[in-house]
Amino acid sequence: MARQYKFRRNRLFIPLWFLWSVLLFLSSSLYAEILSLPHAKLDGHFIQGGLVIGKTSPGNQVFFNNKAVRVSPEGIFLIGFHRDEPLQFSLKITSPEHTERLDTSLNIKKRQYKIQRINGLPPSKVSPVNPELRARIKKEQQLARQARTRDDERSDFMAPFIWPTIGPISGVYGSQRILNGKPKWPHYGVDIAAPTGTEVRAPAGGVVTLAHPDMFYSGGTLIVDHGHGLSSAFLHLSKLRVKTGDKVKQGDVIAEVGATGRATGAHLDWRMNLFNRRIDPQLLVPPMAEVLASTPEHSRTQNTQDK
Repeated sequence: MARQYKFRRNRLFIPLWFLWSVLLFLSSSLYAEILSLPHAKLDGHFIQGGLVIGKTSPGNQVFFNNKAVRVSPEGIFLIGFHRDEPLQFSLKITSPEHTERLDTSLNIKKRQYKIQRINGLPPSKVSPVNPELRARIKKEQQLARQARTRDDERSDFMAPFIWPTIGPISGVYGSQRILNGKPKWPHYGVDIAAPTGTEVRAPAGGVVTLAHPDMFYSGGTLIVDHGHGLSSAFLHLSKLRVKTGDKVKQGDVIAEVGATGRATGAHLDWRMNLFNRRIDPQLLVPPMAEVLASTPEHSRTQNTQDK
């Protein structure tokens, strides 16, 4: 979808996605940290669930916890921290000639997570026992894992991320889920309540690596790769607007909100991964309250409801 400025009666109309990007630029300095090290600069969130963008000299090699990570020709690299990541990690940088330039240990902050109780789900969606369903779930999980293995030099993640849709936050990253009274896996995304059919936009540019109309747990599911192994997943969709292999730009409409899969109501579940590490999407965008307050349509709705 082309992103263009429209002129009407000598007034400039700016797309909403652009306003969100500006808001993020103004807000991000309040939440991210910048760490300058010999031969590297790190910018991001040093906390469980956080993502850090690094910069080193072109040609250097970077090792995170003794594992090599992709470094772009410009020296850009990514490191990320899982929900329960150990609070200390190692970072090593070597020159193109394999001369050691940095070998250090750094700390991240521990998080406290909420407990979220969800009742009223069909028992088959909580603890499926049907062998055919279990085989289907296993196959779909493999598809999602495969879609997150892509590792190329694109750096779409360098643009400030925007919210894929807006609305009240109904679920947060890391919360322990109690489904029909049974403890289950933590929630690895952020849930945004919105009516079925609400447009979902690409929070950053990328390539669609998975477009599935009906997965058992996640319903209509999209995964978009942003480069260097960083990806976004969009769950419970009612309609997909793109297909596997499509290239998308930030702000493009890629899907519609729904209540498919294991869901009790219409919402978007937005998740992010750096390969197999689960990243908190809310750390990459401005607070939803600020976005809602800056959205004229939402402000008018709120003012009407308050009367």
